[in-house]
Amino acid sequence: AMATAGPRSFSAAEVRARCAEGACLVSCHRRLYDLSGFVRLHPGGEQLLRRRAGTDVSAALDGPPHRHSANARRWLEQYYVGEMEPGDEQVPPGGVGAAGRTGTEVGTGYIESRGRHVHNHCLLPQDLVDWQKPLLWQVGYLGEKYDEWVHQPVDRPIRLFHSDVLEFLSKTAWYVVFMVWTPVVLYLSWVSYTSLAQGNTRLFSSFTTEYSIPVHKYYFPFIFLLGMILWSLLEYLIHRFVFHMKPPASNYYLITLHFLLHGQHHKSPFDSSRLVFPPVPASLVIGFFYGVLRLLLPEVLGLSVFVGGLCGYVIYDMMHYYLHYGSPKKGTYLYGLKAYHVKHHFEHQKSGFGISTRFWDYPFRTLIPEETFKKED
Repeated sequence: AMATAGPRSFSAAEVRARCAEGACLVSCHRRLYDLSGFVRLHPGGEQLLRRRAGTDVSAALDGPPHRHSANARRWLEQYYVGEMEPGDEQVPPGGVGAAGRTGTEVGTGYIESRGRHVHNHCLLPQDLVDWQKPLLWQVGYLGEKYDEWVHQPVDRPIRLFHSDVLEFLSKTAWYVVFMVWTPVVLYLSWVSYTSLAQGNTRLFSSFTTEYSIPVHKYYFPFIFLLGMILWSLLEYLIHRFVFHMKPPASNYYLITLHFLLHGQHHKSPFDSSRLVFPPVPASLVIGFFYGVLRLLLPEVLGLSVFVGGLCGYVIYDMMHYYLHYGSPKKGTYLYGLKAYHVKHHFEHQKSGFGISTRFWDYPFRTLIPEETFKKED
């Protein structure tokens, strides 16, 4: 074990030099933070943080344009590396050279490691769980402390299971979802269209033959689109009422289930291996909804709606990954959606349930309010 030492001191000149080498160091009063491993993930965009490299961001944290939440400030502490030397608190903007992320080590806090960073957890308050052990079987014991704990995000990977096999199956790279389900969407779309082209599909034929309505092959794009719209509603409802259920503090198993389904994502929102739904459990859920549609609609019609919904799901999962790891251009639809979704994670966990679209947040009155800044006397 390493001996505990006091925080390291940095001069303004040293900070400027490191920023010129490509690091992204910022100060808040005298405290210094290395954000080099976080710049791409910042909801305001990488360039915004790069422009502030080597400066004091204490005023920027309060806004405008954005007032950073208590969770955001707690998140910042994960990148603490030391203190500015007395008299150097306000670091003049230095020449921020390379925009790339370089492998610099600053104090004891940050080490770049092949695209991801490792930071000093020892500087954070003692956690309620043992991060050296699988978390899934620990969280149920948190009881009434669980809800607050799970909504205080951290930037570190999570291990859920003791079993290496189960742990492997619980992780999924983003492209796996695309590779598994896109061929299924294409094949079922072809099956639906060619089946409709035979001219045998009619609506209400089980009730009446005289007034049944033929479903032509030209209707397929509209039925497909209907499936996508129904998915967007389902996405909202599942996220709000299943993923954001508040498990009873006394129920170990419901807390454990909540953490497995969604809590782990809120605890570690930038764990890249847990941002999309693993295909094995996804196939069970997808199969259930296919069965429901088969019961409610004629076979080919149900399949056409289903394949549209499946396409909507694939788009949703890809967008969800991008909202966490992408760097959309400022002013674009995805830029606004990324900021909206990050607010859901860090401050507004009881609203903002739309992910691929905000549309359903309007009628269900769960839209995250726009920030306002009033001048104080």
